[in-house]
Amino acid sequence: MPATAPSHHPRRRRRTTRLLAAAATVVTAGALAAAALPASANAGESHRGHGGHGHGRYQDVQLLSFNDLHGNLEPPTGSSGRVTEVQPDGTMKTIDAGGIEYLATHLREARKGNRYSITAAGGDMVGASPLLSGLFHDEPTIEALNKLDLDVTSVGNHEFDEGAKELARLQNGGCHPTEGCYTDEEFEGADFPYLAANVLDEKTGKPILKPYWVWKQKGVKVGFIGVTLEGTPDIVSAEGVKGLAFKDEVETINKYAKELQRQGVKSIVALVHEGGFPASSSYNYDCDSPGAGDGISGPIADIAKNVTPQVDALVTGHTHAAYVCTIPDPAGKPRMVTSASSFGRLYTDTTLTYDRATGDIARTAVKSANHVVTRDVPKAPDMTRLIDRWSTLAAPIGNRAIGYISSDIDRGGTESPLGDLIVDAQLAYGKTQDPETDLALMNPGGIRAPLTYAASGGEGDGVVTYAEGFTVQPFANTVNLKDYTGAQLIQVLKEQVSGPNEAAPKILQISSGLTYTLDLTKTGADRVVTDSIRLDGAPIDENATYRVASNSFLAGGGDGFPTLNEGTNELVGADDLTALEQYLTANSSAADPIEPPAADRITIVQ
Repeated sequence: MPATAPSHHPRRRRRTTRLLAAAATVVTAGALAAAALPASANAGESHRGHGGHGHGRYQDVQLLSFNDLHGNLEPPTGSSGRVTEVQPDGTMKTIDAGGIEYLATHLREARKGNRYSITAAGGDMVGASPLLSGLFHDEPTIEALNKLDLDVTSVGNHEFDEGAKELARLQNGGCHPTEGCYTDEEFEGADFPYLAANVLDEKTGKPILKPYWVWKQKGVKVGFIGVTLEGTPDIVSAEGVKGLAFKDEVETINKYAKELQRQGVKSIVALVHEGGFPASSSYNYDCDSPGAGDGISGPIADIAKNVTPQVDALVTGHTHAAYVCTIPDPAGKPRMVTSASSFGRLYTDTTLTYDRATGDIARTAVKSANHVVTRDVPKAPDMTRLIDRWSTLAAPIGNRAIGYISSDIDRGGTESPLGDLIVDAQLAYGKTQDPETDLALMNPGGIRAPLTYAASGGEGDGVVTYAEGFTVQPFANTVNLKDYTGAQLIQVLKEQVSGPNEAAPKILQISSGLTYTLDLTKTGADRVVTDSIRLDGAPIDENATYRVASNSFLAGGGDGFPTLNEGTNELVGADDLTALEQYLTANSSAADPIEPPAADRITIVQ
């Protein structure tokens, strides 16, 4: 069920020719095979040569996949542009990775010799994007994915950052409703279908986009079902999901797997924008050691264990983790579950062996491995031209200096130096709107990249450009002020580690003057030690009123903080990037750059 084309322009022809890069792809460890094919499948056939099996009953189908690109067309900087690789001796090595020019080269090289090749994605292709894409409502990324020959993707939560109407525009084309056309050509939309099986229009009860899509070639049929996490409304602004219902991932996948089976499609892949947490941060970690499914935890483990055995593999995302695992299905049989980190740093190469006699995948023969999108290969010229064209349009805005830093300011850790900087900027901005502002809170998920000392362009080392600030805070949330009682403020801090955040805590970044102890040896809300909470050295008075600055997403109760939605006397300010820009400009210069904050406001007991 391909996406329908808008009537005002023709669709590009799908993959009729390939642009093949000259460089060889870097092959890494991690291929997994649960068992060998039946003997009849191997007889007289070369497994990888000439596109693998294809001269008899079994046909190898290559599935290339990635997830959580987030509009990162240029190579991401700092830790966001590196992956960790475990070496044979157990030591760790970091590798610079990512960039659409390199991803295109690697994918095109990987397709060589594979006549049956599909490229799929696991959601969050756009949203929370750097300025090069985000400034133009992610049209550059959709254009790049078209050139990349992406066949299909699920929606992710970030596809709803600007609402369902904007997502429909990305799918079907047309210029932006308020900003118009950015070039002399009308935006054509995605050549590939976005799948949203579990995202329903509340009025009609039907999916807002296609629930599934079937890839066909010479008698081989593979169906794809796309879902995003059911909890999307908890992590997207209320306006972005207005009028939409998000249904259970497992129930939805199982429903459409039955429908595909009735249509004679027995080979099925689920594209699931939900993920897990592997036991190691190394992309080539053996996730099946010591046993299938032992090396991964989190939501995707439960989903994989309950999705019908009719589904042959799961391509996942959302957690920005890298893993290639087999997790037993409800029948107890191993099934491949993969994720390729984020920002285009990895891609996954999976071999699905299609049985022409049954129309199904020989699950025991499925193999998969993650590969690094290294930067030691030639750049894809068409992607370079695309980046250059959009960079020219963005340069007058993006190249402007907004501040100076003395060294990298990282976003990693429970409390991060960059988190402290951003929340202090919001407190300072809040005081310009209301001098009675007491403190500020910031959700770590809203901090999308580090600030790096090394120049990203021609601005010079230590210079923070508007484009770099945009990459850090791309959501255009406003800085809102609300009044809370001391009791409510204590409850907010406890909501970091209780309720929907108990299993995976979301530790807020806190402004200067607010301190407390986080005791990880305890459970639930008790992990926030109430008696330790201080503001400028004084205990929080449960009956007093505190003026709190936070971004509009948090102020609306986002990220599992319902108490933040209960504040009163709200004042809506400028966007959060403006607050950061004003703070950097006022507190730094070339001669006196900002030092990374100490990140010592939360005392952690482990």
